[in-house]
Amino acid sequence: MKIAVIGAGPAGLACAYQLTKAGVKTDLYEAGGAVGGLARSFSLWNQTVDLGPHRFFSKDPRVNKLWLEVVGRDYSMVDRLTRILYKNKLYQYPLKPIDVVGKLGAVETARSMLSYLREKFIPETAGAGEETFESWVVRRFGRRLYEIFFKTYSEKLWGIPCSELDADFAVQRIKKFSLYEALKAVFSTDKMGRHKTLVDRFAYPVDGTGMVYERMASYVSERGGNIYLKSPVKRVIKIDCEVKGIELMDGKAVTYDHIVSTMPLTLLVLGLEGVSADVIAAAQSLRFRNTILVYLNVQSENLFPDNWIYIHSPQLRVGRITNFRNWSPRLYGGEKSSILALEYWCDEADEFWSREDNRLIELGRKELADAGLVRSEAVTDGYVYRINKCYPVYRAGYRKHLKPIEEYLGGIQGLTVIGRYGSFKYNNQDHSILMGILAAENIVNGAGNNLWAINTDYEYQESALITETGLVELST
Repeated sequence: MKIAVIGAGPAGLACAYQLTKAGVKTDLYEAGGAVGGLARSFSLWNQTVDLGPHRFFSKDPRVNKLWLEVVGRDYSMVDRLTRILYKNKLYQYPLKPIDVVGKLGAVETARSMLSYLREKFIPETAGAGEETFESWVVRRFGRRLYEIFFKTYSEKLWGIPCSELDADFAVQRIKKFSLYEALKAVFSTDKMGRHKTLVDRFAYPVDGTGMVYERMASYVSERGGNIYLKSPVKRVIKIDCEVKGIELMDGKAVTYDHIVSTMPLTLLVLGLEGVSADVIAAAQSLRFRNTILVYLNVQSENLFPDNWIYIHSPQLRVGRITNFRNWSPRLYGGEKSSILALEYWCDEADEFWSREDNRLIELGRKELADAGLVRSEAVTDGYVYRINKCYPVYRAGYRKHLKPIEEYLGGIQGLTVIGRYGSFKYNNQDHSILMGILAAENIVNGAGNNLWAINTDYEYQESALITETGLVELST
């Protein structure tokens, strides 16, 4: 078989890697100039940075086995420290009652607890119709805590009111987490029994997250596969209901027996010929959110101890700030400065998306100072990195648009769609890697894995153990 994989992110590379291991020669096409997708790493000011914070954690032995096979011992266990900035105060995350009470104050704490109790006994969300992110969170935390610790950040990220955001986002990212679970976790000694949101240690490659995917790419290339960088695919070619190959942006057509696509689902569908009007309309109803990363080089080695900070302060546009000084020492080497990444989210049509780099850098400098994290004069350099179509937007009712697309693509022989972009699912690395593993199994062995079922709400059937020595060991 001649197989092509579109996209060199975690899902595409995991699939190509597994296919190569099975002896299947694979061609991989990547639109950008480097592999890794959203999890790539690159050099900046003599240091290494990622595209925002990317921690690795999985309970799935298949995912851990592959990750360890690629990384070996070249990783460290990082103690996670993340906090929430709200009204110029930093709150521990996961939330700790003593910390929250001390910083919110007695009056605000009382309001929050009364709001929670009111929701428990007289729920305002009862009978409110289709559940949204807002109603889901209010039901578990009360309206006041929702407004403090969920609303502002989520609306920055998605660009729509939380009342228009589908509850799927909460189900997948928060799952069974609630105020009760947060309180219970504070007093629990069972670290591995905590909700996934509360995991306080994670594995991190010593040379950055992108190291994993660079090694996968090297493995594929060394064993006869081809990796074509700066080679965006224009469309997948099909005749009737069977894939025939791909067409590149330069007009070149290449024949293949099977295509694994991680390109944005909307672009894939709109590029196919013979698609019905209702499926096209469904694809046009789905959208992705863009990310702008503003990197700032700060002349200090000790800014703040967090891996990253969530910015819930409504007066600041930035949504999250990553401090790469607090991940792996190999990232900064002998450099004495700290690189921060400030994340801003917007739509492609927004003025913000096309704003000049120097204005974005100046905004980042100002907001760091306004947040009380860094003096503006300590920032000596800035760099802007734009990521188009980064987050699939779970607008309320999005599933009714996604379903006909799933059914249509499922009827095309020789086509597999996976990954955050390809399946329109808000995946973590581990879920995308798992999609790649299972896609390869389907192609090589006809395994019949339902790839649409793999998502961030995937319930792990196996478990892994993070030992005191820092090694991730697979359970039997």
